Amino acid sequence: MDGKLKRVHIVEDFWERGEKMASPVQGTQVVGRVAALLRLVGRKPEGSSLAGLVRESGLTRPTVHRLLASLAAEGLLDHDARSGNWILGPEIFLLGSVAAARFPFEDLARPSLRRLAEETGESAFYSIRRGQEMVCVLREEGSFPVRSFVLHEGVRFPLGVASAGTAVMAFLPDGEQEAILSSWEQHAGNFAAGHREEIVRRNLERTRLSGYAVNPGLILEGSWGMGAAVFDTEGRPVGALSLTGIEPRFRGERLDMLGKLLMEEAHRMTARLPAGRSAQPA
Repeated sequence: MDGKLKRVHIVEDFWERGEKMASPVQGTQVVGRVAALLRLVGRKPEGSSLAGLVRESGLTRPTVHRLLASLAAEGLLDHDARSGNWILGPEIFLLGSVAAARFPFEDLARPSLRRLAEETGESAFYSIRRGQEMVCVLREEGSFPVRSFVLHEGVRFPLGVASAGTAVMAFLPDGEQEAILSSWEQHAGNFAAGHREEIVRRNLERTRLSGYAVNPGLILEGSWGMGAAVFDTEGRPVGALSLTGIEPRFRGERLDMLGKLLMEEAHRMTARLPAGRSAQPA
């Protein structure tokens, strides 16, 4: 074999081995990007625009568009021609319907949400912890005609942001809390401006003392929230019940009354969790 041909074979062998080594990394990267885009789209019932997804994902416009088109071709996303937004597709609904049987949110949380909504007139929610975020999974509307629309099914907030995230973070081990707080601005992202670290620390301490969290309009001025943590059988906070409404409805003695009702229902849910199960996906 002459020297030139030998060099060609060496290069081909190098690239072949390089491809085999790189493929798992590239595949993992693609899966991560797809999952991130699905979560971003699912945050809002009306979906998100291409420009918004590019901005929030940090990916290039061609990459985002290519991934969105591929997801749409599989039925996981749809493109709303009227708004131009990308929204969750029918395959997501079908997959979710199958998965729902594994996670008994309705059976465990719905009775508490209904009692809270009926007794207070406010909108009641159940959110679960997923890694370093809280995700709202259930909602029950109250009878009071003026509502806050900050929270809805699918919306995600970082731990320590909003009342549900504060209620859960307050009862995490000290080491976990400090790990989050040590890089707070990065963790909180766009919510860091309204949730400065010193404010969050005070809210966590108040929550530990009172048993329930209060968010005094830190996400949207005039929109208040309260939350109480739900614990698994090992005493870990895995979710939170919360109430949201306008500021005048969350004052004085009524604030204490709402907090008491939230904690009562959170205790009920905690007591109903079967051994070895939690009211959230693993």
